[in-house]
Amino acid sequence: MSEVKENAAAEEAAELTQEEVNEYKRIRMEKLDALKAEGLDPFEITKYDVTASCEEAKAQYEKLETGLKEKAGEDEEALKALLEENKVNVSVAGRIMSKRMMGKAAFLDLRDKSGKLQLYVRLNEVGKEDFDRYIKKGDIGDIVGISGFVFRTKMGEISVHAQSVKLLSKNLLPLPEKWHGLKDQDTRYRQRYTDLICNPEVKDTFIKRSKIIAAIRRFLDARGFMEVETPMLVSNAGGAAARPFETHYNALDEDVKLRISLELYLKRLIVGGLERVYEIGRVFRNEGVDARHNPEFTLMELYQAYTDYHGMMELTENMFRHIAEEVCGTTTIPYGDLMIDLGKPFEKMTMIEAVKKYSGVDFSEVKTVEEARALAKEHHVEFEERHKRGDILNLFFEEFVEEHLLQPTFIMDHPIEISPLTKKKPGNPDYVERFELFINGWEMCNAYSELNDPIDQRERFKAQEEALSQGDEEANRTDEDFLRALEIGMPPTGGIGYGIDRLVMLMTNSPAIRDVLLFPTMKSID
Repeated sequence: MSEVKENAAAEEAAELTQEEVNEYKRIRMEKLDALKAEGLDPFEITKYDVTASCEEAKAQYEKLETGLKEKAGEDEEALKALLEENKVNVSVAGRIMSKRMMGKAAFLDLRDKSGKLQLYVRLNEVGKEDFDRYIKKGDIGDIVGISGFVFRTKMGEISVHAQSVKLLSKNLLPLPEKWHGLKDQDTRYRQRYTDLICNPEVKDTFIKRSKIIAAIRRFLDARGFMEVETPMLVSNAGGAAARPFETHYNALDEDVKLRISLELYLKRLIVGGLERVYEIGRVFRNEGVDARHNPEFTLMELYQAYTDYHGMMELTENMFRHIAEEVCGTTTIPYGDLMIDLGKPFEKMTMIEAVKKYSGVDFSEVKTVEEARALAKEHHVEFEERHKRGDILNLFFEEFVEEHLLQPTFIMDHPIEISPLTKKKPGNPDYVERFELFINGWEMCNAYSELNDPIDQRERFKAQEEALSQGDEEANRTDEDFLRALEIGMPPTGGIGYGIDRLVMLMTNSPAIRDVLLFPTMKSID
């Protein structure tokens, strides 16, 4: 395969057969061996002094050009002379994404973390040997360092006129330029490193993700919260309704679980007097994979002493607004065909009000589990024999309500049966002080006025143990150490958990959770 044909094919390739990939690799290995024979192994280079990113190089030139235009006025020749006298010299480095040979010169597109920059390389500037080795015989995907001065081409594109070139890492496999179809989507997730190189918008999503988390930290730090870390390996995985992953701790000869929540340890810290705490960390739930769920995901939980779920609503509304303004520059953000308005006050409805609005069933009139089951059968809502009245209310909510909650809406006052760690509503013990925020039909967070009564908490754990014995694999087990902490005394506390990945999906207009996870869970190819 000729060198010209190889490079042209690499630029256009959408999918390559394994035979073609092997041939590309063979040719590039020969080039690497030739460099090594000359004592020029690029993998032995340990550093390169970069003075500017691609975007910084362009910005420096634009700043100089603007200033010199003011000095030169309308005199174009004077401007050219001033630009020649005041060159912006830079050293840039990155990956070669395209190459256009023009005899003894070449135009290259260089990409680094900041963006793309055109390079102009001439044989008589960098020398015949380096031009042949690194430019003429170079490959798409090579990582190079280029020193030279910045200029604007006749076509108006800011570029770097190379005066020296250095190969920093040799590419051995061709880079695909296009991704399409389900098979390629799967490859993008499995080979995120290639996806990031070939699709700049993917990199932008993850840069935005980092900015979202930084904005959250700034917001909470300004409110006096302390960031902490709690155990991932636990003997009792509680705090959420989910199946844990299980493993074995050899040193202690004990079976342990990966945490499914951050809640119970953070509450222990509230007992200990750390009155405002939060943690951003990975949790693990042994559940299915779909557009909004990944078994390993990032959760943030925070707890604040001396407040309740109303305080958590105020914090949440302001934090979402803060993130949108900082990261997106606006409180009106697009998601698909929907424009989500985070700027106006979020709507509030109780779960009973929401179910009545969208299903026509008023659960405030439903007094017994038999009545609830009859209504479920009438409305074709599937339930299990273990489900009580409150469980069936929640099933109605999931069936009839969630899809309608597109604009930010707090759903409040859940039934006690589905809220084992939450304070009862004063005067209405069948319900608890809990809310979930829904946007775009998704649950974005879950908050409580935290249960701090150890006697009540023990009874709730007892009910969870009963549910576990009846086949509910997501029910919590009794946590005696947590009960001991509550017996020491926990102040009135508001707490909340946020799915960070789902928040990033919303803020980046991403259709699936895999699009906001650098390395999502994938079934093994073998």
